[in-house]
Amino acid sequence: MWIFYAIGSSFFAGITAILAKCGIRKTNSNVATAIRTIVVLIFAWLMVFVTGAEAGISNISSRILLFLVLSGLATGASWLCYFHALQKGDVNKVVPIDKSSTILTILLALIFLQEGLSLGKGVGIVLIGVGTMLMITRKGMANQEKSSDGSWFIYAVFSAVFASLTAILGKAGIEGVDSNLGTAIRTTVVLVMAWFMVFVTGEQKKVWTVEKIELLFICLSGLATGASWLCYYKALQMGEASKVVPIDKLSVVITLVLAFVFLHEKFTIKSLLGCVFIGIGTLMMVL
Repeated sequence: MWIFYAIGSSFFAGITAILAKCGIRKTNSNVATAIRTIVVLIFAWLMVFVTGAEAGISNISSRILLFLVLSGLATGASWLCYFHALQKGDVNKVVPIDKSSTILTILLALIFLQEGLSLGKGVGIVLIGVGTMLMITRKGMANQEKSSDGSWFIYAVFSAVFASLTAILGKAGIEGVDSNLGTAIRTTVVLVMAWFMVFVTGEQKKVWTVEKIELLFICLSGLATGASWLCYYKALQMGEASKVVPIDKLSVVITLVLAFVFLHEKFTIKSLLGCVFIGIGTLMMVL
């Protein structure tokens, strides 16, 4: 039974970007991020109470709280950049760049946390790197720049950088805190940051003008994230982590395939090879 939950976790994680893309065709990306974070926050705290992790709140020291806030700010910056990149660029190019944060995280952990680098991780880094480069061909980027200002690439890169900082900050200063509780607190910080950005940029009035269909997709993307978390937790409860994690990580491949099927984004032979390399590389990182 655990395998169904693991597949569900991967599927829901995979459709998140697709639903988000459908919800920000006209809606401002900052506004969409702020609205979506409300839904995600509800699920985050639901996970805390489902797992009974709320008891750990009283044990959080000021140092750990500082790192949680910093990690939350990094997460917020990553989400804001990611949604802006999705609004401007194709999913099949934005997602691979964002997921390459795994590479940067491992390299930063190697430098600052003195963590080792196994052969499997080394091979995974190479495969994900090659796969990402294949997905972002010069021709593909040229086509993107004709239809947009090309800023999607910069935002996608920053999304990956901030995502990797989130992991490093979490590893460096949030040891001993339940992961679900840490996620809930970080998401609370993200919510504050997202709405702060909305008001600072004077976009709060746009909240009331979001089209109903786009609002639905934005909320569905948040629900998909929450459903993925719940399925992942249930799968880990029932199955072995060594088997659950690789299946969950294949969500990136699901996203790329769905982008081709439902968003009609163009796929070349290079894109297909890139998708395969990213999938294999991701598995190598966790096996």
